[in-house]
Amino acid sequence: MREIIFLVQRADAKGLLADIAGFFYDRGFNILDCRQHTDSYAGRYFMRIALDMNDLSTSRNALENDFTGFADERDLEWTVRYSDHIRKVALLVSKTSHCLYDILLKRQEEELHCETPVIISNHPDLEFVAEQFEIPFHCLPVNSESKPEQEAAVLELLLRHHIELVVLARYMRILSPNFLRRFGNPIINIHHAFLPAFQGANPYKRAYERGVKLIGATAHYVTDELDEGPIIEQDVERVSHRHSPEDLKRIGREIERRVLSKALQAHLEHRVIVDSNKTVVFD
Repeated sequence: MREIIFLVQRADAKGLLADIAGFFYDRGFNILDCRQHTDSYAGRYFMRIALDMNDLSTSRNALENDFTGFADERDLEWTVRYSDHIRKVALLVSKTSHCLYDILLKRQEEELHCETPVIISNHPDLEFVAEQFEIPFHCLPVNSESKPEQEAAVLELLLRHHIELVVLARYMRILSPNFLRRFGNPIINIHHAFLPAFQGANPYKRAYERGVKLIGATAHYVTDELDEGPIIEQDVERVSHRHSPEDLKRIGREIERRVLSKALQAHLEHRVIVDSNKTVVFD
C-alpha cells in the first residue's frame, strides 16, 4: 500500500494526538498506522503517522503547505516521506565486503527499498563485488595529503548521482566536517563496537585485551564528533576467554551485518526521529 508518512516532534502537551489526527481526518485521510512516544523525563512528544496515499485529493506541495501552517501554530518539528519515492543510496567501502554484500543482497531481494547507483571506495579490492551486481564502482585512494581533493571527488559523484543517503559500509576513513557540511544529507556508519565503548580504531583487538564478555556493533548517524552521532541500532553477542581476536572479528562481522541493515531499513521506512543526539526508532 502506498503511504504518506509524517514524523512529528515537539514539547509534550495534552491533546497532541487528537489534534494531529484530526488535521488528517478533516482532510479525508485514512490513518493506516499511528505510533507515539512521550519522553516524560525530557518532556518531549514523538509521533509517526502513516496515511493512505490514495486519499490524497490535492498535490503533495499543497498538503505540505497546509500542514506547515498547522505545524507553525503548534511549534511542531516535522518531516514527510512518500513511500513511492525510492531513495538513492551511495555505499562507501574500503576492503571488507561483508556489509556491502549484505546490503546489496537485501536490496536485490527487495528487503531494502532503495537504489544504489554507485559504490565508492578508497581501495580497489571490492570492485569485483560491484561488477557482480552491475553497479558503477569508483576507486578514489586517499591519504592525509590528498584528503581534500579526494573528498571533493567523492562529493562530485554523490551530486552527480543525486544521492540522498550515504552508508559507510566499513569505510575506514573519517569524513571531514567540511565534507559533512557540503553534502548536507544523512550519513549512516557502522562501528564495529558497542558504543560508547572502544571508539576509534581496532575495537576487537582492544576488546580482547580488555577481556570483555560481550562484543557488539553500532549503527549511527555521522556527525563532526567521531563515533558520537545519534545511535540508530545496536546488538551484541556473548564471548569468552576462549575467543581470540580473530574469533571476535568473525563473530563481529555477523553482528555488523544485521545492525547496519536494520538501521538502514529503519531510515528508509521513515521510522527514525532524531532528537538532539538521540533517536526515537519506531518498530
